[in-house]
Amino acid sequence: MTMYFPPAGGGGVQRSLKLAQYLPALGIETHVLAPDDPKWVHRDAEQRVPTQAWIHRVRYLGPRARRPRQELRAAADGLERVLVHAQVTARRLLLPDASVTWNVTAIPAAIRIVRSEGIDAVITTSPPGSIHFVGAAVQRATGARWLADLRDPLVANQHRRADTAATRARQATNERLARLVAARADAISCVSEAIADEVRALSARGVVRTIANGCDFDDFAGLEYEPASRFRITHTGSFFGRRDPRPFLQALVDSGLDLEARFVGDFRDADREWAEALGLGDRLRLVPYAPRAEALRLQRDSEALLLLVPDADGRGQGVLSGKVFEYLAARRPILAVVPPDGAAAALVRETSAGIVVAPDDVEGIRAALEELHGRFLDGGLADVELTEEERERLSRRARVEELAELLREIAA
Repeated sequence: MTMYFPPAGGGGVQRSLKLAQYLPALGIETHVLAPDDPKWVHRDAEQRVPTQAWIHRVRYLGPRARRPRQELRAAADGLERVLVHAQVTARRLLLPDASVTWNVTAIPAAIRIVRSEGIDAVITTSPPGSIHFVGAAVQRATGARWLADLRDPLVANQHRRADTAATRARQATNERLARLVAARADAISCVSEAIADEVRALSARGVVRTIANGCDFDDFAGLEYEPASRFRITHTGSFFGRRDPRPFLQALVDSGLDLEARFVGDFRDADREWAEALGLGDRLRLVPYAPRAEALRLQRDSEALLLLVPDADGRGQGVLSGKVFEYLAARRPILAVVPPDGAAAALVRETSAGIVVAPDDVEGIRAALEELHGRFLDGGLADVELTEEERERLSRRARVEELAELLREIAA
């Protein structure tokens, strides 16, 4: 059960999509329950839905995903601004998240499908966290085993903003949700050890296992890197929460280097205005949201890739997002602006895939840029070559095999 599935686009789609692709090949009959339209901010009509899995669509009655600050800034004065503000406020009142309203249609549909298809075990994958209410309800109503899959922490989320009455209420609800998952789920899979530690601290009754994201090497088949006359460094993905492009952009200004920094995806209006004030000119290229196929092509055809993970008062150390694995599959050198003692930094170092710099170290980012640019001028930057053992260990299929084994354990 997943909230984000094609035609929704963006990085959050990939884990559930690849589960639907690989689980049937491992001998597990697979049914996917997803909204007819999650009203997500991104759509990707080019994403192919696996044909070996059964896809069930259920109507989503909830609010459309929003970019509150951008919409409020764009709204005209008067009635339009009042209306946008009311819609944003109403969405924020829904706890633990705005997608919780999907439970109204998803829970009865999930129970019906589990009973009619004789399903032994269900997976709920978050975010959004409210998807786990569906798993708990199905478990209680049918006796099916429940595996809760956590792609983000339920409590210590690195993008959660600090202290307001609204965020305190949301945090309290997320803590209750986390206790529910820990107390009820037969197994919990987590994309990082930090998330697993958070769940274990709640005395989870079921198996807790770290099953990270993986590299989709096949998705880059046929995509080529063509060295350019000008150094290109590319970041793909949206900016939200505490992810911040400003230290990198300041380092780019300070370096004085003639290169092109490409940001593919949503760039917040405030960040765009700040960047424009730096006078970067053609050294900064902002590309609107692109379908995944185009984003992968741009990653592959880059001299280097930019990875940004905020420290977020220490919460960013445990972040090991799917973007890290996507960049490894692209095989281009990575400038990892991430917590130096964190999980993402460890993986980049372990695979010799790039340079690690702390998120707030503008001088360090500038020096790393100069190093990469100098190597580019002095003969070019070669592909990152993983060993066969690394490719196998980090592949998405290997991770799905781990999850399939966990499913068999709890269903036995």
